[in-house]
Amino acid sequence: MTIRLLGRTEIRRLAREIDFRPRKSFGQNFVHDANTVRRIVSAAGVHRHDHVLEVGPGLGSLTLALLDRGAHVTAVEIDPVLARQLPTTVAEHSHSEIHRLTVLNRDILTLRRTDLDEQPNSLVANLPYNVAVPALLHLLAEFPSIKTVMVMVQAEVAERLAAEPGGKDYGVPSAKVRFYGDVRRHGLVSPTVFWPIPRVYSGLVRIDRYDSSPWPTDEDFRAQVFNLIDIAFAQRRKTSRNAFAEWAGSGNESASRLLAASIDPARRGETLSIADFVRLLERSGEWQPESEGQQVRS
Repeated sequence: MTIRLLGRTEIRRLAREIDFRPRKSFGQNFVHDANTVRRIVSAAGVHRHDHVLEVGPGLGSLTLALLDRGAHVTAVEIDPVLARQLPTTVAEHSHSEIHRLTVLNRDILTLRRTDLDEQPNSLVANLPYNVAVPALLHLLAEFPSIKTVMVMVQAEVAERLAAEPGGKDYGVPSAKVRFYGDVRRHGLVSPTVFWPIPRVYSGLVRIDRYDSSPWPTDEDFRAQVFNLIDIAFAQRRKTSRNAFAEWAGSGNESASRLLAASIDPARRGETLSIADFVRLLERSGEWQPESEGQQVRS
């Protein structure tokens, strides 16, 4: 298999040929460094016969690197000009690998599992700032088949996603992604590997979905847990007792539910882990399990 990856000169040539100008509204900054895309694909652990969902392939730098690993790639691109060009670029830079590529011209937030003939087991994406967290949470919920995630996002978003409870960057995204799996940083990416050059660094984040979830994963349960997370972080300066008072019906009931979940009512929401939020719901009487035997990981 021989695939030629894109470089800076070729990225700009391609853009000129299709009369394309990057749009800020789509957060379009394209990687032109072969070592960077190889690093991303390697960190993602992509292998032959994996089915990768790629979000925002742009001009195809990362797409080619994924195909070079032998993977099948479904690339979802919101820009119709780029979606039309991508198969041509892949065909010109490889031999027979085009048959392993499917391109969908879609808004990623509207993608459903029924839109794909084969369910992906991996997600690799260069996500723009304005949709990074909503897109990530949508895909994790919609595609339980996705076991590994590698996303490149602005460094600020990477810090929030990977932050631990009690840290200054810990917030709603940090807690919610941990509902699905383990999260860890994979370093920074320099602005100089992009065209156009952004003003900020990017960061790589990997998520590994739990082999066996420590808690229920159905939509209703997830929605109730996420509601508790939203409540806690909407009122950062309040104690948990006060933050959850309206949800529980009173301050005393809030304290009672927190104590039942082994949570000090004086703790603030930003110190609670995803296991704390799950335990709070399970022991509050607001949710009844359909089956026994699910344990919450501490």
